[in-house]
Amino acid sequence: MSKLFQPFEIGALRLANRIVIAPMCQYSASEGSAVDWHLIHLGHLALSGAGMLIVEATAVSPEGRITPADLGLYSDANEQALVRVLGAVREVSPIRIGMQLAHAGRKASSRAPWEGGKQIRRGEPQSWQAVAPSAVPHGEGEDAPRALDAEGMQKVRDDFARAATRAARLGLDGLEIHAAHGYLLHQFLSPIANKRSDAYGGSLENRMRFPLEIFEVVRAAFPSDKPVWARISATDWVPGGWNIEGTVALSQALKSRGCAAIHVSSGGVSPQQAIPVGPGYQVPFALRVKTEVGLPTIAVGLITEAEQAETIVASGEADAVSLARAMLYDPRWPWHAAAKLGAQVEAPHQYWRSQPRQYKDLFENAAFGAR
Repeated sequence: MSKLFQPFEIGALRLANRIVIAPMCQYSASEGSAVDWHLIHLGHLALSGAGMLIVEATAVSPEGRITPADLGLYSDANEQALVRVLGAVREVSPIRIGMQLAHAGRKASSRAPWEGGKQIRRGEPQSWQAVAPSAVPHGEGEDAPRALDAEGMQKVRDDFARAATRAARLGLDGLEIHAAHGYLLHQFLSPIANKRSDAYGGSLENRMRFPLEIFEVVRAAFPSDKPVWARISATDWVPGGWNIEGTVALSQALKSRGCAAIHVSSGGVSPQQAIPVGPGYQVPFALRVKTEVGLPTIAVGLITEAEQAETIVASGEADAVSLARAMLYDPRWPWHAAAKLGAQVEAPHQYWRSQPRQYKDLFENAAFGAR
């Protein structure tokens, strides 16, 4: 029996299998609000047969967006737009739905990738003042962010808590806190971005303090019977930066505060990163966190083949895998993986007649549309 298609639990949340659709920014919102693109995008991914769909990095404040078109959950309009989108998705699919809460920090006020992805400089249309642990720009020649003072840090805490409360009203199944890829919480963790001399900078304990405070306020604001977990960059891939030892220490601290899992990624805090990209290149980090911390881990990064994913979970390197670009390229990836591995996958009745003759038992008799 395929291990990839066995059920998996994150806290009390039971997933039908161990395939997770990673959060992927769409840069297509209007003033933070989801539009028809999100309905179509999330709707067709929800028919994929994956165990869970994580909604893209969702900003907790306007200044926390990466680009002017980022999705947000900081206003009533944002919340109502997601009521419509999530309601439609739930009408047609039983997939579990999580959301990644995020703040871009010094990587805010940027253009969409297809517009070059560069910083929108202050004074240019649609720009705003980015904030960060320290007044250190992400890239050479960029405008420096404003270093957060006590009042600014309290606002960020409050913004995360309010967004978690809105997420609870939306009925989301779980929340992921974005502490990876060079965004605000990762910036506090990394010595490359955090040059503070107060209680939030310097030592590992101090650099972890603010991300842990954010976890605590989100955990307190979200229903206790639903899981909250974190996505972490295991290393900066830069000498003297954040590393796997810090990741293990942070994961242990998160575990003691009720964190349900660790989604293990890497990089993003510095243009100087030297990443040895290759199939499954981040999986060893997930294994180390799983082994040393004892929390369920989700591995991500160039996991593209069914056999590869099966090996990762069957060997115990991680408890689940998440796919991003591979799922965009092939939104029915779980169907094809199940066919290769001799497993079954949930699919809507309307599509049952599509299965090739040799896979006549591929689709489970799932209650699609009956959440």
